[in-house]
Amino acid sequence: MTPGTPSTRHPHEGEPHLLHSLAEWRALVEMAMLPCAVPWLMTAPRGDGHPVLLLPGFMANETTLVALKVFLRNRGYDVQTWGFGRNVGFQSRHAKALEQKIRHLHHRSGRRVSLVGWSLGGVFALYGAHQAPECVRSVITLGSPVSVAPEGSQSPPFVKAMYRLIAHPLGPDAHVMQPRAKKLRERRPLPLPMSCLYSITDGVVPAQEATLQGDAALHENIRVTGSHTGMGFNAMVLAIVADRLAQPEGRWQPFRPKGWWGSAYRLATHAYMPL
Repeated sequence: MTPGTPSTRHPHEGEPHLLHSLAEWRALVEMAMLPCAVPWLMTAPRGDGHPVLLLPGFMANETTLVALKVFLRNRGYDVQTWGFGRNVGFQSRHAKALEQKIRHLHHRSGRRVSLVGWSLGGVFALYGAHQAPECVRSVITLGSPVSVAPEGSQSPPFVKAMYRLIAHPLGPDAHVMQPRAKKLRERRPLPLPMSCLYSITDGVVPAQEATLQGDAALHENIRVTGSHTGMGFNAMVLAIVADRLAQPEGRWQPFRPKGWWGSAYRLATHAYMPL
């Protein structure tokens, strides 16, 4: 990718494949395999100590972020979680509180904050970055619906049903149409580094919604392998997050893994043919 060229959304259309949705139990395998990857993860680049704010997915709380939190603290970051309890949808009270927390972390540390959001947490991360861009260093999303089309979410029916039951009777589209959420769709991507991690076997958020159209000098879409519900425990995801956060402020470069890790990454992510 060269400066000025676009980063493009994945060409997938429609909902995730049914087999991928039914196989979301793969997350248990990803969790079980994580300890085996610890020696390799300890070779990930160390950070410069800047604050990193982790944001959980829908119906999740800080407990689901434990692997990311422990790993990134080990890599030298000042890691915080959002502290608002369970994420029960894109609600005004959490959106306002998030902006205040970002500003507080920036003021306390004197440094810009990196935002890492998993699933719906990535939508909150985008909103926070738009509201306080001067306080944000970079945004990383993990399987997040960052590019929902005007016709609405293409997530599976069971996901929409759960959202209707817990968050809003009209489902995720109701919150997508909120003034705060609409601003995210109407604005261009922010002029700050943003990495969207996505899986073509994600059984919850389809690839076209988890990827971003932007400027490749600052915005990138990074394919990973694995499930949606296991992303926060996926060794490949953790390694890529560490790599992205370690980019020097003001000298960010797109993700280009090298050596054996680069070869293994390309084999694992691009040799697979989607259903």
